Formats: sequence, structure tokens, C-alpha cells
Amino acid sequence: MKILNLGCGTKTSSRDGVVNIDWSPYLRLRRNPVGRFVAARALRGVRRERFLQLGDNVLVHDVSKGIPFDDGTVDVVYHSHFIEHIDRTRVGGFLAEVRRVLRPGGVHRVVVPDLEQTCRAYLAHLETCRSEPSARADHDCYVGALIEQSVRRESYGTSTQPQPLRFVENVVLGDARRRGETHQWMYDRINLPVLLEEHGFRDVQIRDHRSSYVAHWDELGLDRNETGDEYKPGSLYVECLR
Repeated sequence: MKILNLGCGTKTSSRDGVVNIDWSPYLRLRRNPVGRFVAARALRGVRRERFLQLGDNVLVHDVSKGIPFDDGTVDVVYHSHFIEHIDRTRVGGFLAEVRRVLRPGGVHRVVVPDLEQTCRAYLAHLETCRSEPSARADHDCYVGALIEQSVRRESYGTSTQPQPLRFVENVVLGDARRRGETHQWMYDRINLPVLLEEHGFRDVQIRDHRSSYVAHWDELGLDRNETGDEYKPGSLYVECLR
């Protein structure tokens, strides 16, 4: 089988047949000898950890310019917390590319932040605040879970850096939207299946992090952590066929 793991970040699989694809600044630094040298010495904390975690099994490619595989040559296309970062006017083009590279009967597995779960948590906390006034101090966390990543102007990683590095990063790399960090839309168990069906996919199914059309999916480890638990709690898992 050939499985594409689009927008993989540091969550990759070394199993045969899995092609991990990403376009992060870390990867672009890593493939350049000078970039590797500078990054290994300049990055600190979480950033340094992420850089060092990157494996050599990632294809560095900008998926906004297309998926670099021939028509009908891929068995599974998988992406997690990726499609919500694509502008709504460009989602159709991305889905057309996924459909193009999949063989007939191929599986498209989509993982997104679940808007329904986030909204239910927000509403539940509203009720908690009525009976427990002290809970109001935490309420903005629930509001932030709904909108923060959509309205963020500055990249989160850059915002934690000291000046003048923060200034330089904003000038060179741009704001959060330019870097693809912001959410351009949100999805739930209604609108995501509708979107997939509108773009020619069939047999749409809601899954969990372990279940799949793909045999032995859980063994790939893409939707679970090292202890076997869900890698990104609060996610919606949807699969469909080409």
C-alpha cells in the first residue's frame, strides 16, 4: 500500500509504504546545511525539541502547489488538523488533488478539531459559571478554544520569543495567517461529510482514532501516542472512498 501523510509535522510513520509530507520552516532549515547548523544552535526549548525530532523520512513539499504523485497511484491519503488551515476558496482544489491521486476505492481519512465538542465544552462551562462563580476566571480558555486560532495575528511560537528575535521573525516570516497557522474554517459531523460528498467522495463514515477502512490502521500510530491513547483529543475522524 502507498499511504500519504500530508502536513505531517513531527507525527510521522516509518512503516513501509507511508510517505510523510510537510512544508514546515523546520524541515526547510533541516535540508539546508547552513540552516541545520544555525537552527541547532539558535533554537531553544520546544522549538529545539521539534527540530531534533524531525526524521529523515519526510518529503519536503508545499501541498498548496499540488500533491506530487500521478493519477490513481495512492491507496490512502491521510491528514490531521490540516484542512481547517486551508482558505475556504481553496479547499475544493485541495480535495480535487486528493481525489486525483487516489486509486478507485482508495481511502481518504480526514482528522480535524471537532467544532461540536468545543462548543459543547463552552456551553457546559457557561452552566458551571452559574453555580460556581469562581469558575469565571477560567472562562476565557473556553472562548479561546473556539476562536483564538482563527483571530490570532502573531504566530504563537514567535510571540514567546524575546526581542529583537520576535521582531525579526515577524518581518521575515510574516504573521500567523501567512505562515498557515490560523484556522480558516471549522468542521463538525455535519458539514465535513457534506463537503466531501460535494467533491465526489462516497461512503462517508464517522470513525474514532482506532477504526478505519484501512486494515490494521492503528498499527501505523498516526492517531495515537506512544501509550496508545488518542494523539489529539477533541478531534473528529471522517473517512470516505474515491
